[in-house]
Amino acid sequence: MVDHLRQRESRRDRGAGSADLAASPFRVDRDRIVASPFFARLGGVTQVVSASGSGLLHNRLTHSLKVAQVGRAIAERLVSDPDLAPLLEDLGGCDPDVVEAAAIAHDLGHPPFGHLGEQVLDRLARHRFGLPDGFEGNAQSFRIVTTTDTRGPLAAGLDLTAAVRAAMLKYPWTRLSHPAPHPRDLPDPPRGAAEPRDAPGTGSSKFSAYVTELDDLAQARVPFDGRVEQWQQTVEASVMDNADDIAYAIHDLEDFHRIGVLQHAPVSAELGQWEAERAEFAALDTAELSARQRKPGQSLETLRRRLHTRDSWMFDDDAFAAAVSRVRAELVDDLLAAPFDGSVAAEQAFGRFSSGWTARLVAGVHVVANPSTRSGHVLLGRRQWHEVQVLKFVHRRFVLLRPDLALHQRGQARLLTKLVEALEQWLGDRYEADRLPRRLHDLVELARVEYTDLAEHQPETLIGATGEATRGPAAVSSLAKGRAVIDFVASLTDAQAASLLEALSGRTGQFWSDAFVL
Repeated sequence: MVDHLRQRESRRDRGAGSADLAASPFRVDRDRIVASPFFARLGGVTQVVSASGSGLLHNRLTHSLKVAQVGRAIAERLVSDPDLAPLLEDLGGCDPDVVEAAAIAHDLGHPPFGHLGEQVLDRLARHRFGLPDGFEGNAQSFRIVTTTDTRGPLAAGLDLTAAVRAAMLKYPWTRLSHPAPHPRDLPDPPRGAAEPRDAPGTGSSKFSAYVTELDDLAQARVPFDGRVEQWQQTVEASVMDNADDIAYAIHDLEDFHRIGVLQHAPVSAELGQWEAERAEFAALDTAELSARQRKPGQSLETLRRRLHTRDSWMFDDDAFAAAVSRVRAELVDDLLAAPFDGSVAAEQAFGRFSSGWTARLVAGVHVVANPSTRSGHVLLGRRQWHEVQVLKFVHRRFVLLRPDLALHQRGQARLLTKLVEALEQWLGDRYEADRLPRRLHDLVELARVEYTDLAEHQPETLIGATGEATRGPAAVSSLAKGRAVIDFVASLTDAQAASLLEALSGRTGQFWSDAFVL
């Protein structure tokens, strides 16, 4: 790979006399990301559920650091293998510094209140403001490093290298329009590219760039033209993606055992019952399986069937059964067998589980020249892939689907909705136009320039699911205000979002000069 192509900037060359401390351009990227206020705010952003000041749960900052740690370990392992060097070179390279920088940056755009906040802001962006590409956390991260952060040498973005920007693109397409043909139309779409089953016509469920950053996406991918398909991750993005999966699968389970949410009995019953009645479950038709939805083992059998259908390129029944057995032995019968009590023995059990599983999963990562469309060029081994699926199942089934968590999240969804409505009303109040928060005002002006340019030169990018193009200054202004409100709210911490809504509702005791925004 020609280094100067991978290092090419989005808008300008870095000038002499820069204040950057590192010599390597990829280390410079890492330093700029770490220095960003968007990175600092991740310490106050929910990973799965709000830590509420307990200090016991991961937040988006500690999660990002773990992803960076795992990603760098994978990259160093791959580049140390001389047999892989020709393939890695052909695919565009694998630099541990690039992977680490992309991992640190990958959640910069994550909004308040975890994935719940992402879903709420997406609905509001599309249905309330008519933004064709809505909101997506990965795309918001890319928008921050290329557009809305101002800690680079000039006023827009961080001026990251092409390699790091490309490594952030886990889903290197926009929601609806780029590339053409769009990957959602492939016979077996890449992971995240397919449309949600309950929302046909809305575009890909996951994507890594808005149309406002389409030029940045295209420029970041230029060095990889002819090396990977337009819809494929770069090797470095694929490493980061696998590291994200590994960190998520392990540390979130630890968190919820630590605070007593993840209990031994129900997890043991689910996995043990499925193992004991594996053949009987497999013989049930869909209706019979649905009728037994409260019986332990039913949810795991539903997962097995879904993986068989969705990921037949990797799925294997025996590997799935072996993964269930390993998770039951090492998670259920070992880690969860005794309640966490803060003792040395309990902490040592966490250490064994975390380090052992991380090393095992990292050791299973390998590179293939011609992967399935469902995978990047870097992927977990078959056994490890099934184990991650089972670990993530335990997290979803016994944490994310809890009714008490749903109650908590409904309140957070209402909070974000009311906050967006209040800010929209403020933007529409001509008597208060001069007293808008300066950052919100700046975001409106930025988005107005972006959408005016798109409406003039690329109007097809502003056609949403309705098939109607955005026309006229009023429509462009409406899109700009909507994007600005979404950008503004997405830049808040959990606590800032709650405090700002209280202030706008007249119910706060916080002093008026206290800062709410970056």
